[in-house]
Amino acid sequence: MEAPRLDVIEISGLRAHGRHGASPGERDRVQPFDVHVRLETDLRAPQDSDDLADTIDYDLLHRQLCIIIKERSYALLERLAGALMDEIFRDARVSAAEVSISKLRILDGATPAVMLRRKNPRFSA
Repeated sequence: MEAPRLDVIEISGLRAHGRHGASPGERDRVQPFDVHVRLETDLRAPQDSDDLADTIDYDLLHRQLCIIIKERSYALLERLAGALMDEIFRDARVSAAEVSISKLRILDGATPAVMLRRKNPRFSA
C-alpha cells in the first residue's frame, strides 16, 4: 500500500486590511491582518506536467482570500479564519489545511492570533 502524500503549498506573509472585531468600534475602522495558509495536496501531477492547471493556483487563492478579508466583516477571528478555510476547501484537491490569522496593532505590543487546522470534507484523491 502506498504511503499517503504530504505535499504542501504555503502562502505566508499575506497582509490584508478589513473590518473585523468584537469590541465596540473595531469594525468601524480598517485594520491590518496577517495570514498564513498551509495546504496539503498531492503535487505529483504538476511536478510531472509543469502545468498550472494541475496544481493549486496560489496567486488566485491569494486574491480570493484578500477579497474575503476586505469585503466581509466578522466579530471573531475564528469566524474569519473559517471563511478563509471554506474558500480553500472549494478546491477538492486540498486534503487538509491550516489557516492562521494575526490581528495587528490591537493589544499594546501583543498580537492576538488564531489557527484553524481542518481536513477537507470535499477531498477526493
